[in-house]
Amino acid sequence: MNGLKLALIVISAALLPAQETATVVTKNLERKLKLPAELLPYQTVVLHARVQGFVEKVEVDRGSMVTKGQLLVQLSAPEMAAQLAESEAKAVAIESNRAEAEAKLAAAQSTYEKLKDASATPGVISANELFQASKSVDAVKGAIAALTSAAKAARSSQAVIKDMQSYLNVTAPFDGIVTERFVHPGALAGPGGNTPLLRIEQVTTLRLVVPVPETEISGIIKGAAVPFTAGDKQSVGTIARIPRSVDAKTRTMPVELDVKNANGALAPGMFAEATWPVRKPRLSLLVPPTAVVTTTEKVFVIRVKEGKAEYVPVKKGTPAGDLLEVFGDLAAGDKIVKRGSDELREGTTIK
Repeated sequence: MNGLKLALIVISAALLPAQETATVVTKNLERKLKLPAELLPYQTVVLHARVQGFVEKVEVDRGSMVTKGQLLVQLSAPEMAAQLAESEAKAVAIESNRAEAEAKLAAAQSTYEKLKDASATPGVISANELFQASKSVDAVKGAIAALTSAAKAARSSQAVIKDMQSYLNVTAPFDGIVTERFVHPGALAGPGGNTPLLRIEQVTTLRLVVPVPETEISGIIKGAAVPFTAGDKQSVGTIARIPRSVDAKTRTMPVELDVKNANGALAPGMFAEATWPVRKPRLSLLVPPTAVVTTTEKVFVIRVKEGKAEYVPVKKGTPAGDLLEVFGDLAAGDKIVKRGSDELREGTTIK
């Protein structure tokens, strides 16, 4: 009986056809994903008044192109002019008093010097008179120092008011376009954010925000060019800012690209579709698709090891031309059966 079984095995092996083999290769795969994206202004700001005042003039309107430093809104605040005049009058009065005190100091010093010279002759000037003259000089000097400090404070206060007056002229912080206007002449504006004046956006350069899935973020390269479509416009953005943080709700990372828009063909708020390059951080294992055997229990390839069939479990990846990416315990150069089948049992001698 044993001899018969052995003979059957020998006969079965002899009947097995020769197996064509293939070699496992490695390659750096790159594929493209279509990802939704949104265009945003490169810079945007809502302007508010830094001091309270009435809107006197609005020099621009929605759609106006503006340059950095350009006058946009002019406010009026008559009470500031009154405060400035009051501060100026106070400073002038203090400086006048200081001039009088300096004249008194000159007289007091002259008197003191004369008394000091006379005191050189014994009995002419008493020591008390010389002491009183000295104290008078010191008192006048102290008064002058106090007036000097007061004059300085008055001038500083005046400079502050002048600075605040300069805030009545609202200027553009950068080159851009006025996208919203909130006030008209006669409106009361002031700090605190209750009454905005204008919204300005910089649109010659835009930000394209692409939410990249967390499974694809490892291959992001700063500076890479990414094509996209917005409406019927096709353009290219450059990866500029990678936040390195994934949104917990969407499981995506919002990567920002810089987009040149000198001709104004694109607009903030437009939705876009980016053709996102996906680069694997490591080389991919590639095999012929026919080498992958799929059964109800497992997916595997048949490796030829020491002349015998060995099942190696794998997971399927991305197609790459006439090959298929797989994940498993394989290495570049491994020989596998090109047309795998579960009829070729594990341990079978490969011809």
